Amino acid sequence: MRFACFNYMFTKKTKAFSLVELLVVIAAIALLMSILMPALAGARAQGIAAVCKSNIRQLVLANIGYSNESDGFCVPAASDMWDGAGGYHRWHGVRDNENESFDPLRGPLVEYLSDGKVKECPDRVNFVKGETWGESFEKGCGGYGYNMTYLGSSLWQAGLGFEETYRQTTRMSAISKPDRTLMFADCAMSLEEGSYIEYSFAEPPYFVIDGQLFTGMYSSPSVHFRHRGQANIGWSDGHVSSKGMAELGDENVYNVLSAKMGLGWFEPVDNSLFDLK
Repeated sequence: MRFACFNYMFTKKTKAFSLVELLVVIAAIALLMSILMPALAGARAQGIAAVCKSNIRQLVLANIGYSNESDGFCVPAASDMWDGAGGYHRWHGVRDNENESFDPLRGPLVEYLSDGKVKECPDRVNFVKGETWGESFEKGCGGYGYNMTYLGSSLWQAGLGFEETYRQTTRMSAISKPDRTLMFADCAMSLEEGSYIEYSFAEPPYFVIDGQLFTGMYSSPSVHFRHRGQANIGWSDGHVSSKGMAELGDENVYNVLSAKMGLGWFEPVDNSLFDLK
């Protein structure tokens, strides 16, 4: 009897998957993955965009806090732009020479930001990290740009000297439509196709110099539509929204086709969502 049981254990056939069944299972898993991966990628992109919006909102609130303690004036974008190689003071930090990154812990908004510095956009744009001013002249702004033309300077005013133009900023009370006036945005600049540098100014479509609007040509766009064709915009009233890129095929000042690099403007392509009116 013991022999019969022992023999049965070794002669009983074990059922297994056939090759065809295994291939069917693999195909089903592959099909499920092809369905789920875009959804997972989309969810990840939404999460990144949400963190970015939070970063931009912190910048807007920091500037509002700064103005509340500065007689209503916005933070200067580049108070010494006129001095030397683009100056050493920015809204996002200070540096001691033109080849250094700006130190965010020495910037004018440090008291109003959590951790005391500008957070980096989580989209991880592959910014050039050059060692010279010409390669990366705004290192340290985190991939965000400020409305220098209308808020962080007095370029929109006539009759001021060059030095005063950059030192004097705009009062928050002068913004007639805060919910329709850009304060901060996703920004970058491209010096050559395929690469970006950090750029801390959100340039309007048209140049404004000494109070005069020049509509004969576009400036080089710096708003970066990095979030699946969308750019996050922080408005002067504190809310943040996303905008899609308008169709525009111009080259920037560095002969790079901006649209190909995701750089441009949203509609309307004029200064109306940048200025104070």
